[in-house]
Amino acid sequence: MSGVSPRDIGHRVVVRHRLDGGQATDVIGVLESYDAETLVVRHADSTPYRIRQTAVVAAKPIPPMPLRRVDVEQLFLTTALGRPAVETQYVGEWLLRASGGWTGRGNSVLPAGDPGLPFSDAAKQAEAFYQERGLPPLVLVRLGSPEAEEFRRHGWTDARPEQADPLVLHTTLDHVNGVPAYEVLVSDRPDAEWYEAAFEGPVPAAAPTVMEGAPRAGFASVELDGRIVAVGRGSMTGHWLGVDAVRVAPAYRRRGLATAVLQGLARWAGPLGGRRTYLEVVEDNAGALATYTGLGYVEAYRYRYLTKR
Repeated sequence: MSGVSPRDIGHRVVVRHRLDGGQATDVIGVLESYDAETLVVRHADSTPYRIRQTAVVAAKPIPPMPLRRVDVEQLFLTTALGRPAVETQYVGEWLLRASGGWTGRGNSVLPAGDPGLPFSDAAKQAEAFYQERGLPPLVLVRLGSPEAEEFRRHGWTDARPEQADPLVLHTTLDHVNGVPAYEVLVSDRPDAEWYEAAFEGPVPAAAPTVMEGAPRAGFASVELDGRIVAVGRGSMTGHWLGVDAVRVAPAYRRRGLATAVLQGLARWAGPLGGRRTYLEVVEDNAGALATYTGLGYVEAYRYRYLTKR
């Protein structure tokens, strides 16, 4: 077949071929396998198309799918919907979240939109919300955003000045949904073994409610040597796949297991309408950052927690 060979496996191609009725059609996707009898092209929605070599009219490699610009404000809200807190309350369009103190995301204000009140009044309501629950007032702000500057003008300061900034990365699902090097099981509900692999030590009381609270979530795991050694969680919000809770057992790291978990979740999300994916990583986590950027993830924004002391 002119233009495509086994060397193109893993790259995007376009294949024109004839259907059984004789009409010609095109398939665009990643070449997944190639032999003398058939080739398999994986579409962006993870659907594999098996095509007989004798049916191929023409085929050629094409450039990778371009990464479209992301609507940062939309993504900022999407990240909250993918991992809902135990308790939520709105002040106008601001989202106040509380989860018994487990994670900053689950216990902070997401100031997305108009609070419907003068800023100082809305901020005071947020402070009261956390004080009533015995939690420190926290707000999650995008660095460089007008909201971040406004909170600072009202006396809010860095809550964790000693910690590196979290980065929110994104890419198109087509860059990630390759064939995993390991078998990845994705379940609708996690069991006790999944939680044991996801956490060092006891599972926080709020964790099951938070992690299982999304309308559509998938819990990925890889089993080796008779036990689960790598896990991750995916959640669907519209066409976005959010990935979090990726963890590999220390003795099994540097084997590509985190990559396999991401690919397994991406392939789970494609048939559900997934087209784009995001995740978070702390800036100084060099190993994880290298894994994610190697899969095509790029920075959308970074954020910081502010508090009122």
